[in-house]
Amino acid sequence: MEENRLGRLLAAGRHAAGTMVFEFNTPGICRLLDATGVDFVVFDMEHSGFELDGIRQLMSWARAASFTPVVRVPSGDYHFLARVLDLGARGVMVPMVGTRQQAEAIVHSCKYYPYGGRGAGFGVAHDDFRPGSVTDKMEAANRENLVIVQIETAQGVENIAEIIAVPGIDIIWIGHFDLTQSLGIPAQFDHPLFVEAIDTVARTASAHNVPLGVLVNDPAAGQFWIERGFRAICYSGDIWLLQRALTEGVAWIRSISTQ
Repeated sequence: MEENRLGRLLAAGRHAAGTMVFEFNTPGICRLLDATGVDFVVFDMEHSGFELDGIRQLMSWARAASFTPVVRVPSGDYHFLARVLDLGARGVMVPMVGTRQQAEAIVHSCKYYPYGGRGAGFGVAHDDFRPGSVTDKMEAANRENLVIVQIETAQGVENIAEIIAVPGIDIIWIGHFDLTQSLGIPAQFDHPLFVEAIDTVARTASAHNVPLGVLVNDPAAGQFWIERGFRAICYSGDIWLLQRALTEGVAWIRSISTQ
């Protein structure tokens, strides 16, 4: 198994640049994204129409790219976690993690023996259909595949010390919109309650040397997170990047026609 690019960058104390895919399940999307130099791409199943067959195609294309493919599953159920890993994801992102018990169950589903109970299926997509030592493949998968949990509720913030202490949790990811909703302050990202919650998570992650990740829409918005030590920075997503670029282009053409 090749080294996990996202994992290596974070382990070295560096920042990693990524983006998200919600809509464009096309043969060229992974090569297009790879050409930008991204370090990781999160393919979303929580807020998109992607089902497992679509993820199977995307992972097949992504495995030929140099970035780390991560799948955000709709929930922490075993049948999502184990299957997207079997399809070739190099990391899983799990929404709405609020307790240590949830975190433990997620790790158990993602890791092979002796760290978990992931079902053993080999010579399939996740090991590129290659023969070889099963135990070596298990060891490599346990080492290289990333487990990312999203803290996006008041409960998750309250229990962050217990969640982050679970062996096998590789990245803590903030779901900032959902967190403001849970705190009763929807979309108020400058509210003291939100800032306090983020600082609590950031302090705890720093104390345990666990990297932090977040989705940002532009560099200005990203500065808040960079200042708090976030290093896995997901820069927008396919829908918004296309929409923003095209909107700018349309506005330019409209301005010409009025001159």
